[in-house]
Amino acid sequence: MSALPLETPPHSVFGGLHKRLEDLKESGLYREFTPCSYLAAEPGHAIHRGRRIQVWCTNDYLGMSQNPEVMEAQIASTRRHGTGNGGSRNIAGTSEAHVDLENRLAAWHRAPRALVFSSGYVANFETLSTLLAAVPETVVFSDSLNHRSLIEGIRASGNDKHVFPHNDVRALEELLSRYDTERPKLIVFESVYSMDGDIAPIREICDLADRYNAMTYLDETHAIGVNGPTGAGICEEIGEYRPTFVQGVFGKAVGTTGGYVAGPDTALDYVRSHAPGFIFTTTIPRSSLDATRRSLDVVQSAEGAELRRALRENAGRMRAALHAAGIDFIDAESHLVPVLVPGGERVKRISRRLLDEFDIYVQPINYPSVAKGGERFRVTVAPFRTPQQIEEFVRALRVCLDES
Repeated sequence: MSALPLETPPHSVFGGLHKRLEDLKESGLYREFTPCSYLAAEPGHAIHRGRRIQVWCTNDYLGMSQNPEVMEAQIASTRRHGTGNGGSRNIAGTSEAHVDLENRLAAWHRAPRALVFSSGYVANFETLSTLLAAVPETVVFSDSLNHRSLIEGIRASGNDKHVFPHNDVRALEELLSRYDTERPKLIVFESVYSMDGDIAPIREICDLADRYNAMTYLDETHAIGVNGPTGAGICEEIGEYRPTFVQGVFGKAVGTTGGYVAGPDTALDYVRSHAPGFIFTTTIPRSSLDATRRSLDVVQSAEGAELRRALRENAGRMRAALHAAGIDFIDAESHLVPVLVPGGERVKRISRRLLDEFDIYVQPINYPSVAKGGERFRVTVAPFRTPQQIEEFVRALRVCLDES
């Protein structure tokens, strides 16, 4: 079998892709990536092309990736176990840390079992696509603002599905009522929606699930570590433990890498035994898992509760400063602060100017992550941010908005 030449002429195999990329650039939707190397000694700061900048859009909500105890746990584990696990989970890649962490996560969410994946995206895609394919008669009801990993996992199965308006419990009930009680059903939704920062009516959705004999799959990605007395998410915060499946991640507030799903033992054992993205991929290194376990020690402790309090206080300070400066933002229930900057080119232009002139990095959010006209910055205000830094950020943003 002959290989493609290393240099493929643009008019041949990839010519169409070149044209699509040019169209994407002309539309203003081409994605640009800003290299930034975080500085552990200066939380919230990074090096960008030799310059020290502030980062205001990280998902490391509590600053745990630079926590000294977490870093030391990973360093010590690396010295003892090396930099990788050498294989997939079923071929020499499962460590004692995997087993301990999965038991710990199951207990945290009051579930019979938990399964750790290489990322949150993989956790959602593999769990949903595998289970739905196994029970093809299952009808799926998906919130219209669900994350792409949820959407793609549902789509890959080919099951019947309905997309209900965001957080609209009445519309969801109307859809559920169309089906016989015995027909398998799965409601897929998130607890905290990252683009608007709002929170799902979890209890009401669980009530509907009970009434119409449906299962539920709840993505707690942006609430893990941030909500609840021990950081287990919105469900822990409101005392609601009925969701059938709960998904979470380590790569945001926990500050490491990986994702997981907690839920019924048989269902997750089936996923473990059949999901290609679980079986045929190299596992997370032991050192990262040990860092995750140490991070959870902190997150679940009184220190973690203090970090959550400081995060919410800083989000409140940011909202107050934005309001005083006359800057439009979504006054969300969560720790996220979406700042509205309509216009695809405009939001990118302001982002570039903040970086070039003020050493402030905040990534523009545009279509398809949000609807056209709903462009924004999704600002995060970690516990280590000072009132002075918040004021300086808002002043710089006001200057750029006024001159845009």
